[in-house]
Amino acid sequence: MLNVDLHCHSNISDGVLAPAAVAARAKANGVDVWALTDHDEIDGIVEARAAAAALDMHYVAGVEISITWANETVHIVGLQIDETNQALVQGLAATRGGREQRAKDMAIQLATVGIPHAYEGALKYVGNPDLISRTHFARYIIELGICPDIAGVFRKYLVEGKPGYVPHRWATLTDAVSWIRGAGGIAVIAHPGRYPLNDVATDVLFNEFKQLGGAAIEVVTGSHTIDQYQQYAKVAQHYGFLASRGSDFHGPGESRLDLGLLLPLPTGLTPVWHDWF
Repeated sequence: MLNVDLHCHSNISDGVLAPAAVAARAKANGVDVWALTDHDEIDGIVEARAAAAALDMHYVAGVEISITWANETVHIVGLQIDETNQALVQGLAATRGGREQRAKDMAIQLATVGIPHAYEGALKYVGNPDLISRTHFARYIIELGICPDIAGVFRKYLVEGKPGYVPHRWATLTDAVSWIRGAGGIAVIAHPGRYPLNDVATDVLFNEFKQLGGAAIEVVTGSHTIDQYQQYAKVAQHYGFLASRGSDFHGPGESRLDLGLLLPLPTGLTPVWHDWF
């Protein structure tokens, strides 16, 4: 059985390791088929592809696109994309726009609750200044000793209703699926169990995604509980989605699961990679 990991991040977005180091860790953990899916950014693909080839891993070009849907942030993964596609390149550039001002506004809020210089502190953890994110602020807050870990930070800060939360309007669902499909890729809803949507809204999201040409959802992911693996296996079967698998790895000691250590997909599903080989 192939060990497939189709969702992880490097320091090109909000991960800790360089793309080649992520590849090496994936290989060491037994991954056979690997995709780097940085947030709204494809600049790590060339390095990732070369590293995977040197390690004899099958590489899949990917990206994770942030969208705003029903006033919530949802993530759409694109797999098997052509990263040179101009509509995709331009769309991602537009999506990244506005992060700097958002980050400065977050820092202003944090300063009011006794966390000064948060913007400068977060920048120390940023590999790509265009992609400064809440995770970078979280790492700085941990450095200060205010919270012990990422989960602790997000319980107290940076989420809606807490200090440091500043919303950002991302791309639309139509945009993301269109860019991915236009680049020859497969659109996947990332970690569907993570979004605070009720059953009616979730049904609308899945149906709209499918009508736009979305093909898959993540079933086994580091962002789901084991119980949710079976729950979203049923969802995939109900809507006719292909099933994807990915750790959502960001860094050693920081992610719920390491690269390549996920359980297999539940039986009865068609993997998103079923026709790749």
